[in-house]
Amino acid sequence: MKNKIIMFWAIIILTIISIVIIKVKSIPLGLDLVGGSRIVLEAQTTETISKITQDMMDGLKTALENRVNALGVSETMVQQMGEKRLLIEIPNISDPKLAREFLGETAELEFKKPVLDEDGNTIGWEPSGLSGEDLNKAAVGTDNAGRWLITLEFNAKGTSKFAKLTREFKGYPIAIYFNGESISEPVVQQEILGGNAQITGEFSHDSAKKIVDLLNAGALPVPAKIIEENTVGPTLGADSLDKSKFAGILGLGAVMIFMIVWYRVPGLIADIALIIYSLIVFAIFKTIPVTLTLAGIAGFILSIGMAVDANILIFERTKEELKSGRTLFTAINSGFDRAFTSIFDSNMSTIITCAILYFLGSNIVKGFALTLAIGVIVSMFSAITVTKNFMHLMFGTGQLKHPALFGLKEEDINEAYQASETSREKAKFGVLD
Repeated sequence: MKNKIIMFWAIIILTIISIVIIKVKSIPLGLDLVGGSRIVLEAQTTETISKITQDMMDGLKTALENRVNALGVSETMVQQMGEKRLLIEIPNISDPKLAREFLGETAELEFKKPVLDEDGNTIGWEPSGLSGEDLNKAAVGTDNAGRWLITLEFNAKGTSKFAKLTREFKGYPIAIYFNGESISEPVVQQEILGGNAQITGEFSHDSAKKIVDLLNAGALPVPAKIIEENTVGPTLGADSLDKSKFAGILGLGAVMIFMIVWYRVPGLIADIALIIYSLIVFAIFKTIPVTLTLAGIAGFILSIGMAVDANILIFERTKEELKSGRTLFTAINSGFDRAFTSIFDSNMSTIITCAILYFLGSNIVKGFALTLAIGVIVSMFSAITVTKNFMHLMFGTGQLKHPALFGLKEEDINEAYQASETSREKAKFGVLD
């Protein structure tokens, strides 16, 4: 009994911790619940790129992930679709147009050296070999007059290139191109050794920041074109969330009522365990954290049904044991033991399926698989540990005096008990049937 009490308080403490986590932490919501943009980009071949390779797609995916992060939104997703396409989901974004323009830009920064005639006049530009690949980072700044400018910090290789370029063309202009357009042509006043440079021009804060964010995210290794875009409004997302909450509450309430009506007191204990189960699962969702989508909510609700299914198996086994004349304590233990194999096999099959869906499925399927798997794992703890502990504490170790508490009839228990007593008496005197 002492161990049962210790386990009881451990469950209570775990429940309290779960409630605190739920109160303190927020849970990220997916695109279908808070609105946002879903964009499909396709890598494009050019005169110099005749075939899109997987390495190119991996580089494109990394560059786009960096750009999405630079937008300042969380819980985004970049996923490859087929050989040449990437799906990007950006939830809760206030300006979908900005995202579309930001993701589609090539972000090629290039420093070009002047081509001089015999008199030293600039007649054109050839590439200098210094580009955005040589950058360490970029930032927005201002000059003494308060005008916006872009500051550049080169890496070690870029610092060497920039020093050589400014040494060779001291007194001449150097053209700075961004996405094929000249944005500045400053005249080199002296050799620059520190690896820092400034781009001045007619910049607003927003235009300068956009260039800086693109430079920091990196250029796209291959041109990409937006071929599909869908926008989910926040109103639609909020409506979906409200309906999901209503469906979850309605389903949970119906299940709890059924358990009480059919199994009486054990059903009530199962309902308490179900509430504890829901709190623990939701706390895990917030701790990981799990990005909650409509599919994820469906997985969670399905796991509630599976948690109840485990309790039904246990209670039916326990009722069979009681009908066979066993004492209450023995019947409860035997009911749990006999049901465990079925519960374990069923849940392991579900978990294996969830693993397959998670590693091979799309993002939406992954959300469903993850929430279902977490729910199933916690449901085993809830059914085997929480329900069993509460059953022992409430009913003790004696004989069942009120069969109706288990949804049984008085005569079912009496007949079984009398038959059991007769068998014990015959065994006592060595009489065999």
